[in-house]
Amino acid sequence: MRESQIENYLKREIEKLGGQCLKFVSPGNKGVPDRLLILPGGKVIFAELKNGNKGRLSALQVRMQTVLKSLKCRTYVLTTKPEVDKLITELREEL
Repeated sequence: MRESQIENYLKREIEKLGGQCLKFVSPGNKGVPDRLLILPGGKVIFAELKNGNKGRLSALQVRMQTVLKSLKCRTYVLTTKPEVDKLITELREEL
């Protein structure tokens, strides 16, 4: 499955939960995650999407993941549809 397909699937599933799945772009800050997930109740999650077969985090992306986690931000690297499904199931339980 291509990265764009996983990204579109995530977007649809987040919207079903009543949330927004925004493309995250931060000029001057390379390595930021692809998507900013904003959910009811003020939950904010960062998601990096990768192709399960070929996708690897760059050194800058690994560094940004570390920074976000050190700030207690929820951040995920999603490479397959089942990983998206697992995240959606967790989020449903929290909402």
